[in-house]
Amino acid sequence: MSQDFSAEQKRYLEGFAAGAAATRVVGGPGAASAEPSGPDAPHLRAQDAQTRAGGKLADQEKWKREEHPFDAYHRLAREAATGKLPGPADNFRWRYFGLFNVAPAQDSFMLRMRIPNGILKAHQLAGSADLASRYGGGYVHVTTRANLQMREIRPENAKALLEDLMDLGLVAKGSGADNIRNVTGSPLAGIDGQELLDTRPLCRDWHFHILNERVLYGLPRKFNVSFDGAGVSPALEETNDIGFQAVRVLDGAGVDPGIWLRIVLGGISGHHDLARPTGAFCRPDEATAIADAIIRVFIEHGDRTNRNRARLKYVLDAWGFEKFLSAVEDQLARKLVRIDEAHVAPRAPTDRYAHVGVHRQRQEGLNWIGVVLPVGKLTADQAKGLAAIASDLGDGDVRLTVWQNLILSGIADADVAAAEDAVSKLGLSTAITPIRAGLVACTGNAGCKFAAANTKQHAMDIADHVEARVAIDVPVNIHLTGCHHSCAQHYIGDIGLIGARVPVNEDGDTVEGYDVVVGGGFAENARIGRYLWKGVKASDAPRHVEALLKTYLAHRTNPDETFQAFTLRHDTARLEALVAPHLSVMKEAAE
Repeated sequence: MSQDFSAEQKRYLEGFAAGAAATRVVGGPGAASAEPSGPDAPHLRAQDAQTRAGGKLADQEKWKREEHPFDAYHRLAREAATGKLPGPADNFRWRYFGLFNVAPAQDSFMLRMRIPNGILKAHQLAGSADLASRYGGGYVHVTTRANLQMREIRPENAKALLEDLMDLGLVAKGSGADNIRNVTGSPLAGIDGQELLDTRPLCRDWHFHILNERVLYGLPRKFNVSFDGAGVSPALEETNDIGFQAVRVLDGAGVDPGIWLRIVLGGISGHHDLARPTGAFCRPDEATAIADAIIRVFIEHGDRTNRNRARLKYVLDAWGFEKFLSAVEDQLARKLVRIDEAHVAPRAPTDRYAHVGVHRQRQEGLNWIGVVLPVGKLTADQAKGLAAIASDLGDGDVRLTVWQNLILSGIADADVAAAEDAVSKLGLSTAITPIRAGLVACTGNAGCKFAAANTKQHAMDIADHVEARVAIDVPVNIHLTGCHHSCAQHYIGDIGLIGARVPVNEDGDTVEGYDVVVGGGFAENARIGRYLWKGVKASDAPRHVEALLKTYLAHRTNPDETFQAFTLRHDTARLEALVAPHLSVMKEAAE
């Protein structure tokens, strides 16, 4: 029989298959009107409600309904063993297991882990390095969620890698697709003398809660949760869907004074929004239950028809905080605590260099050492070397940060010099430099099909160029992201660059380039940056950054004025006018 179907026949068959799958999910033939049951029921009910209202489910919602990813593991293992890379539907499903088909950038899988609070043991880092050599490209990347990724994994190695990863006490479950991503916390939790709260127990509790609650998988869209302990190194919780901020509540608030968590919601910097205070607070031991309730409301009401408006932000925009919090309270079956901000002590300031270099811990005679990584990349040998330093000279912990570097803790005063020397011998540095301390880049088009530019290489080009030409004396964060997904969070950098194809002639030929934003910030200076330039060629980006920094040094009011504050003093036209002479000089010199 011919396999060539008309377009109308194909639509009929697709509709028939989707209907059959839906019937199977809710109870089999004759049960299409039955109430969904089981752990996936809230998701199915939400889908049904939106289709009854006239909506059309996004493809990803159909794929989840036709075959839940967690029910497809054996098929994943069987097909991967033959060397098969998945098509769109299964590429989405396999991300529930942490595996991403990144073709055409690389004809292989990328693996993303889950590391709560970004803290792993030395043997886990060394073991991950061994797995990267055995099954991947021989390197790992530290991500902007204080996590690890491996790349260049052949499908034939996928099952063994997932199993060997679990042997190390690490997992990748739910690290991609429409799931709750790696939970982040303060990188210096437990060793920072300024912190109000050690975030490690909270991150650990949330991590295991997710792993053991199937209903928390398959959300309308991905979801981020973060805990900030109010220490010197921020967690960037304001960029998350849910942020819990440790605060000190003073007398007179109508509740017991002490350490509480402020609940902030709706952060998604790529959509030009940071999490905002809700007026609600909770005790630390209530955080997991409240986060669970928030997500269950999102499961029920998040948009499953339009992927561009499916994040929590859009429910909050449509409802407002009070309506949303009321729904959360219904889910909890109790009221949330409201506290007037007048009774909350200000957060102590952060230190933008706290994650690099040598610093005293709150424990007498001990130190942490922040190691600078080239935009997050670690070779297997470097990773094993750092693990050995952590084990031999430290407390055995390796702390990953959202700045794509890592911290070795518990280094005795007498061992600091030896530890720094050992790091140097690995080809890495502990030096505090204003540019590299805040240099962040996503994977870029070397490993991601969405990226319009080679962000990691261009980030290093910018750093090399600027450090050789500008005597910058304050920290300046430079974030490069390859596409609209904003994995490197370019909008919160002092200088942010987002990948773009730049036309170079009338024939439509393009080259790699960037749109440039300035004035972003985080923690006590949280702010979304604004566009300054569009369509800057990648080859010209280092000179543009150089010109910006020279303009700042020439026109700042005093050495205490930050780069962000300087940009905020000038509107876009004035800032462009100030930068133009520096750019003109550099252009002439280049020619």
